[in-house]
Amino acid sequence: MTDDNHYAAIAGNGLWHNNPALVQLLGLCPLLAVTGSVVNALGLALATTLVLVGSNCAVSAIRHQVSDAIRIPVFVMIIATFTTCAEMLMKAYTYELYQILGIFIPLIVTNCAILGRAEAFASKNSLIPAAFDGLSMGLGFAAVLVVLGAIREALGSGTLFADMDLLFGAQAAHWRIHLYGTGHGLLVAILPPGAFIITGLLIAAKNSLDLHRHKRRSAHPAAAITAGAKRVRTTGIIQ
Repeated sequence: MTDDNHYAAIAGNGLWHNNPALVQLLGLCPLLAVTGSVVNALGLALATTLVLVGSNCAVSAIRHQVSDAIRIPVFVMIIATFTTCAEMLMKAYTYELYQILGIFIPLIVTNCAILGRAEAFASKNSLIPAAFDGLSMGLGFAAVLVVLGAIREALGSGTLFADMDLLFGAQAAHWRIHLYGTGHGLLVAILPPGAFIITGLLIAAKNSLDLHRHKRRSAHPAAAITAGAKRVRTTGIIQ
């Protein structure tokens, strides 16, 4: 496999085929809890992506120096360090948004998607592919966060890009788009049940697109199922 194909496969996995939110269903707690608006979703997305890229780079850099006996505690400490850095940056530059997101910023350290990439990819690959994998997975997770936040904000509040000044400063105060009158939104959209429903619809839409693309391509023989532990995906494919 050439380098171009290798990086294309990494990007495809992170953004679509192995998306941490829509396929692996990892990090659902913050994804469902803080996506009531685009600005909340984008703030958490940027922090998570920063931690993913940073921890992947650090894990890759020390992969030959850490023994198997202690690698998981070391990985957790690395992730916690970058999470603290992201938290301090938000406190310094976007303090009001940090207060809104609350406990979900420090809880990034418990996001299984980050530890999973450190263990499954960064610990087995060199620095640049590990960084690119972290970026791809982070952008894939961020895309789902932002789309979910946009849908919930539009349905529940009748706006888009409200309060973007919390993240981008005073120049973003006029980015708000009013879709319809306030007070007439669909309340369930900004409540936890609405988050579950919309996330389920996004997963269904992705699976439908994948099925449509598969039908358009020539049929391929089904891969043989080997013995051993399997990973179940929302796509219905057992790996």
